[in-house]
Amino acid sequence: MRRFLIISMILFISTNTASAFTLPKPKDEPKFIQSEQYQNITNQANIFYAENDIKSAFNLFLSIPEEERSPQNWLLLGNILQDQGKIDEAIFMYNKAIQIDEKYYKAYYNLGNIYLQDGRPNMAIEQYKKVIKLNPEYAYAHYNLGCAYIKLGKYGKAKYELLTATDLKNTVPDFHYNLAYVYKQLKKEKLAKQYLEYYNKLIQDQI
Repeated sequence: MRRFLIISMILFISTNTASAFTLPKPKDEPKFIQSEQYQNITNQANIFYAENDIKSAFNLFLSIPEEERSPQNWLLLGNILQDQGKIDEAIFMYNKAIQIDEKYYKAYYNLGNIYLQDGRPNMAIEQYKKVIKLNPEYAYAHYNLGCAYIKLGKYGKAKYELLTATDLKNTVPDFHYNLAYVYKQLKKEKLAKQYLEYYNKLIQDQI
């Protein structure tokens, strides 16, 4: 985790790619079912992925025919490609996950992260809003939405999202750091100082 103890132009963005997670589908919507043969391959690939044997995981996921790949398969393929800097390929994988399950919110989240890091905050905002609609309590989506608004200089909207993030998850130092930054931009020096002090406290607690 990057650590800064004074207000600066640094903007912390949560860049963790989404882990495997699926929201339940409505009963009237057909659920993707992977055949047992490929479920076994998926399970082994997930083990490799968890053990950071990325090459083996990637090859196993690719060995699954496209029509048998679950949203999770596509998501983890996208994660691997994103980590390798293959952004266009990662975007393709995340969109494939969404095609299978339009409620698979972590694929939207990862797309938002790519767009935000790539200097496309408006596109990132669109993705994060989809995440929040599907899972209003996902703190990191509110946080990164706030970061996107900071990129656009929309500090009032950024403040709202960052405050929501801290309400949902109060122990993440970067949430408080960026709130301090936003309040400084809004000329609220006292509040900026308060959030910076809390950021420093959380950092010290982690040492």
